[in-house]
Amino acid sequence: MSDNAVTEVAVLNIRRPLLPALEGLVHLGKGSRYEEEIFELVDRISLFQELTHHDISRLCAKMECFCARRDEVIAREGDDGDFLGIVLTGEVSILKQHADGQQRLLSVIGPGATFGEMSIIDGKPRFATCVAREPTDFAVLTRDTVYDILLLEPSLGSKLLLLLLYHSLERLRETGERLLPFIDGSKK
Repeated sequence: MSDNAVTEVAVLNIRRPLLPALEGLVHLGKGSRYEEEIFELVDRISLFQELTHHDISRLCAKMECFCARRDEVIAREGDDGDFLGIVLTGEVSILKQHADGQQRLLSVIGPGATFGEMSIIDGKPRFATCVAREPTDFAVLTRDTVYDILLLEPSLGSKLLLLLLYHSLERLRETGERLLPFIDGSKK
């Protein structure tokens, strides 16, 4: 390996500070500390269903885990979407602000569910606000970490990117199916 390649890898592996959006939350540590809990949820984490045990273990080593107290905001609509989260315990309300200024409940997600996939892919602001309904532990995979995985572990990065795309398209298809009755005029 050339000196330039060694330098490039060293630069990509620098320890980054926690994301500003997560600074107020309790940091539980590396995802590898919670690997067993994550493996117990794998059949409910659609993002991980096509990954091998080894792939998931490698991802766990790159994730950070946090705890949000009841009613604590995990991600705010309009903020930078620089991480995706995987709910490990507890429940999270997904809220969308409407034109009248009121926040409306879109869904409630629990262990194994993910949030923030769209923003981590397209880099656009958060679509909705995520609030812990009860004490909630969750794992985080940042956009920077996904980029590092793509560069340093292309096989895993390619799998992850395809799964993120598939997962996002699956949600888009579900949304389209829910909206169809309103579009064809059968519901008002």
